[in-house]
Amino acid sequence: MSDRRRAILEGAARVIARRGVRGLRVSDLAAEAGVSTALIYYHFKDRTGILRHALAFISDRADRYTGAADELGPVPPATPHPHRLLERILLLEFQDLPEVRENSTAWGELRAHTIFDPELREELTAAGAAWVEEVAGLLAAGCPAARGADVTAAAERLTALLEGLSSRWLSGLLPVEHARDLMRGAIGVEIGRLGSRAHEN
Repeated sequence: MSDRRRAILEGAARVIARRGVRGLRVSDLAAEAGVSTALIYYHFKDRTGILRHALAFISDRADRYTGAADELGPVPPATPHPHRLLERILLLEFQDLPEVRENSTAWGELRAHTIFDPELREELTAAGAAWVEEVAGLLAAGCPAARGADVTAAAERLTALLEGLSSRWLSGLLPVEHARDLMRGAIGVEIGRLGSRAHEN
């Protein structure tokens, strides 16, 4: 990705996080990114193109900050147990860093926008499904005897809970450590449920 294209997408994430999708104007984005409006149109064609690429950028950036060394410690050198890796990935959505706060807020704004305007619904649905699939894959790897439908349902509950907790944390209603404790507890419940269901089968 070129430096200017990245600057535009970083600017789009900032503007969406601060002003929402409706507040994203190309002229304001150009000022935020330090580029011309013509360059934005050259790269992204129109406002919908900007939003679609911003959504993909936000998803990719989340993958980067949940896969790097951080305040939870370095990534273990040996392959960790899938459930430990799952816990790590989900807890890293609660980092008191500007990039993480901006990313989570922008994701929430994009999700809220689709309630009234379906232009991004297909892309947002695909991104959400990919996230559920990633979580389900880690759950299944740690509970190989669990049924696929049970694993998917557990992944859907965990990702939905994470989005809700993230909104409360970002709003200042939950301290970051409490949000993490609640998420840890939910992960433990879902893993325990999958293990007990697997024994019933």
